[in-house]
Amino acid sequence: MTSHITAQAVSKLSQLGPPQSAADVVALAAVGVASAAYMLNGIAWNRPDPYDYIWYQRMQTTGGAAGGTKATRNIAQKLEESGKDVVIFWGSQSGTAETLAGRLAKECHLRFGLQTLCADLCDYDPETIALIPQTKLAIFLVSTYGEGDPSDNTQGFWEWINKRPFDIKLPHLRYMAFGLGNSSYRYYNRVIDIVTEALDKAGAQRLMPVGKADDAQGGTEEDFLAWKDEVYDIFLGQLGFKEQDIPYTPSIRLVEDESLDIIDLNLGEPKEHRSGPARVAKAYSPIRPLPIQSSHNLYASTNRNCLHMELDISNHAELRYTTGDHLAVYPINPEDEVHFLLKALGLEERADKPLLIQPLEDGQTLKIPSPTSLTALFRHYLEICAPVSREIVGTLAKFAPTQDAAGLLSSLGKSKDDYATFIARNHVTLGRLLVFAAPGTVWKDLPLSFVAESLPALQPRYYSISSSSVVSPRKVALTVGVEASPLVADPSIEVRGVTTNYLLAVSNNINSLKAKKDTLPHYEISGPANTLEGSKVYACIRRSQFRLPSLSATPLVMIGAGTGMAPFRGFILERARLKAIGKPIGRMILFFGCRRPEEDYLYNQELAETAASLGDLLQIVTAFSRVEGMPKKYVQDCIGDMKRDVCDLLENGANLYICGRASMAREVGKVVEAAIKEQKSWTDGEARSWAEAAKKGNKWLEDVWG
Repeated sequence: MTSHITAQAVSKLSQLGPPQSAADVVALAAVGVASAAYMLNGIAWNRPDPYDYIWYQRMQTTGGAAGGTKATRNIAQKLEESGKDVVIFWGSQSGTAETLAGRLAKECHLRFGLQTLCADLCDYDPETIALIPQTKLAIFLVSTYGEGDPSDNTQGFWEWINKRPFDIKLPHLRYMAFGLGNSSYRYYNRVIDIVTEALDKAGAQRLMPVGKADDAQGGTEEDFLAWKDEVYDIFLGQLGFKEQDIPYTPSIRLVEDESLDIIDLNLGEPKEHRSGPARVAKAYSPIRPLPIQSSHNLYASTNRNCLHMELDISNHAELRYTTGDHLAVYPINPEDEVHFLLKALGLEERADKPLLIQPLEDGQTLKIPSPTSLTALFRHYLEICAPVSREIVGTLAKFAPTQDAAGLLSSLGKSKDDYATFIARNHVTLGRLLVFAAPGTVWKDLPLSFVAESLPALQPRYYSISSSSVVSPRKVALTVGVEASPLVADPSIEVRGVTTNYLLAVSNNINSLKAKKDTLPHYEISGPANTLEGSKVYACIRRSQFRLPSLSATPLVMIGAGTGMAPFRGFILERARLKAIGKPIGRMILFFGCRRPEEDYLYNQELAETAASLGDLLQIVTAFSRVEGMPKKYVQDCIGDMKRDVCDLLENGANLYICGRASMAREVGKVVEAAIKEQKSWTDGEARSWAEAAKKGNKWLEDVWG
């Protein structure tokens, strides 16, 4: 309004004719400067400080001291100063490798008396690995995620081992290695393969074959246990270590401190912490409580849910996204799981007491903030709904309150087949297991430190943003499929996804809906200290490489199934807006797969309207896999049917995008390579080289999971 009045004033002044004196010139200049200054407020000057939030963060402590000497980044020096025999490096994106590394470090100490250091790869300068003496042992547990990518905290190490020219020398390093991957992805365990190849090339001594976990069928845990048995065989044989029986020794101490006020506690606010180099950390925005403005179910099915949610970022100037980015949502654990644990431990009456978590070793990093409370710990900071490993089950037998419970847990822990049968019939979380093994009995001998050490930290879940930053720059849309997996041996029992069902609970609250099923979990959606009242969730934005090309005239081939539609909705809406303002738009083909057109064809009507506005520039090809009386059809089948159109677009510079499950992306990749091989009369090797080059050049991009 003010800028409009100012513009009118300038217009009227201009009608009075040219300035008659120096005073007129000065006056006009002053008006011009004032107008420009007003309109540029918040753009060229008085911009919000994107780091202003740092002033309001609670200072974290690691052991009670606010300060202290700076931790060394020389891993050899750290091992020498702390008297450690073994360093277990971990590189983890979801927390699994970190959890396994912690368990391995603990067991190496308890079983063999080894002094172990569990080390985040980003906490040490990689070149100092060359200084580790031959008297020490290094073990690497490293995950591969996405399309053969290293985890964020592995980036610095990854760059070091891949540097050219390769002049790394590791003649004194003795090591073992275990990779975590998923064979549904094309580049299964690529990271550990490249790491071990580089270490071997540098002259390091590998003591045993590389172990690999395959999570395609949920086999990571058993693969790890089998590899660990082989490690211990090397310990006992080649290395001459002696087994011993050391009682459980905690690495952290949890103590109540009623001198603390509630204002001193971390009550559930997420930690602002990113592992990896600065450029990795910069890919994440600050975490903010974001209001969900609206939410509705996209599915017509009564027993399945897919939510379209719109979150408002208008009040957070430091948050900006680009079409194709991800939103990380920080979940809350369901209340029944929190209560299972508190009741089994006999700590319901002390759940809200101030609790200090203290590391028992210098330089140890806590995975959870301190001080806090048990309620916050179980509700917000630990993954209490995580599956319980067979190894943990066996260890729990030592703390069992009854002989029957000890016998059951010991038996399950020893037998892979028995435990597989048990979890096929029972929904197993730590709290549920404690209650099942010893109903109505308090586990008074189970140390709280063991519980905290055994459970991984609660991680955010990432969702592709399904809106366009050009169309709605201050509103972020999500497309969330609500997960519910029936047990193999008892389909009447469902294991529900933590975050998607948390978002469903928030959605039901927004729409004043009661849960349709009594089995739906209940969440404390108001958040810690009611910070999430008003249907908010903690979230942050993560920059993605899965983006539109800078030239709007570049053709696109988009392939997605299910909620893999999400980023393509944003792409198409953005292209439609650009066309509406006169920008040249390249041709687009969208291949989309779902079960039935009347049930889960996401954004059907909106897509039809947008396609009409784009005319021949957008072609939508659908694949339905559950239409009665029709053969199953998947997106890769449709691509095969239209391979000439796809190849022509790719040869004309189109970008190829795939979003959805890794298994789908793998099959699509095979079909695309076969099509280009046929069209160009190439060999398999030439087609593969073309695909590799397209990926390296960001002409073939994938956003996949599972």
